[in-house]
Amino acid sequence: MVHVVLLIVHRLAWLMENVLKFPKDFTNDTVTNVDGYPIYRRRNPENGGQSFIKNIINTDIDIDNRWVVPYSPLLSKTYNAHINVEFCSSVKSIKYICKYVHKGSDMAVFRVENTNVNAPPVNKNDEITLYQIGRYISSNEAAWRIFGFPIHERDPAVVQLAIHLENGQRVFSRTRQRLIVQ
Repeated sequence: MVHVVLLIVHRLAWLMENVLKFPKDFTNDTVTNVDGYPIYRRRNPENGGQSFIKNIINTDIDIDNRWVVPYSPLLSKTYNAHINVEFCSSVKSIKYICKYVHKGSDMAVFRVENTNVNAPPVNKNDEITLYQIGRYISSNEAAWRIFGFPIHERDPAVVQLAIHLENGQRVFSRTRQRLIVQ
């Protein structure tokens, strides 16, 4: 799968180099970078890599492994779509995923206006009256709640509580062990 922006080569050269970081460098081995992202093996055509010439807008462009986006052939074939996949093992990415999953409901900021011509003018600086924050529930989420499917689950439902004695020592017991009371 070749990077789509390659089709507009000359106009987006700055964007390609500085934002999308294409073309990538040739490397013979896959290594993990310090920030957790891998540097994938992209062999030079002289070292067994692939390249071909594509005619775009009457210009022959040499396309090699540096322009290939990381993807999963299995996912692309299964869903009949372009699916870019990149492995990331940094702590920052895991924190981002956890925050994204647990961020709460979708929210929307909206304003209610009176369209009546005779209505009194609204103070434009009064943000409290002009804007409201509301929770947005999509049709899928609404159907999930209407049918009564579980929203969240906790397993096990029992939480171990600490037992404190007179002097503050903790007591642990096994399920079949009897406590001796003096």
